[in-house]
Amino acid sequence: MPASLDGRQIVITGGTGALGSAVVAALIDRGADCHVTCLDNSELKRFELASHTKVRIHSGIDLTSEPNVAQLYAAVAKTGPGLWGSIHIAGGFAMAPIENTSKDDFLAQLSTNALTCFLCCREAVRIMKSRGAGGRIVNVAARPALFPELGAGMVAYTAAKAAVAAITQSLAAEVAASGILVNAVVPSIMDTPANRKAMPAANHDAWPKTHQVASTIAFLVSPDNTVTRAALVPVYGRS
Repeated sequence: MPASLDGRQIVITGGTGALGSAVVAALIDRGADCHVTCLDNSELKRFELASHTKVRIHSGIDLTSEPNVAQLYAAVAKTGPGLWGSIHIAGGFAMAPIENTSKDDFLAQLSTNALTCFLCCREAVRIMKSRGAGGRIVNVAARPALFPELGAGMVAYTAAKAAVAAITQSLAAEVAASGILVNAVVPSIMDTPANRKAMPAANHDAWPKTHQVASTIAFLVSPDNTVTRAALVPVYGRS
């Protein structure tokens, strides 16, 4: 049986996207109360679970803003028994040859992927430590973070996701004694409508499905995960 998350408060950044929606659905099935971030309300048009009773939308949250992120976690800390889990899916993808990648392009990838992860991890740890009941943090890296040679043509993205992997492993060692277990999933290309459209000739059947990746995340964020920390968990499917 899936691990129970009854009444546990969990933040999901990027929860309105393809993977995020699958994660929210998996957590609802396990009884969690889901706090989903949203920068622009237009994102909610694609998010079928926006009105679910177990979902609370936090609108206008810029995850690169320290005040916004602090505001988000402070609000969740006051809800129910307080923050248990934080899942960081929000990020961005860009690819271009390095000669066509500007300083601003590079910094944008670091900001969208690594900075957002860092700020959310920091605020989650602050709240979890103050609560004194432990917690779970799950980040989302990418396959090129582990095998940088796969990042040809997307150096900025690869560097940013490698930073997410490094944050995960260093933070896991830092907070383990507080009962906070930090891990990351490392997807290959996932089977989403956007990816199918971008790569129509690919073997889509081999790609991991978003609900499969979501199941892995749901375990890592659950209290059933009692020993796994600092893991960079491959979720490649058959690709």
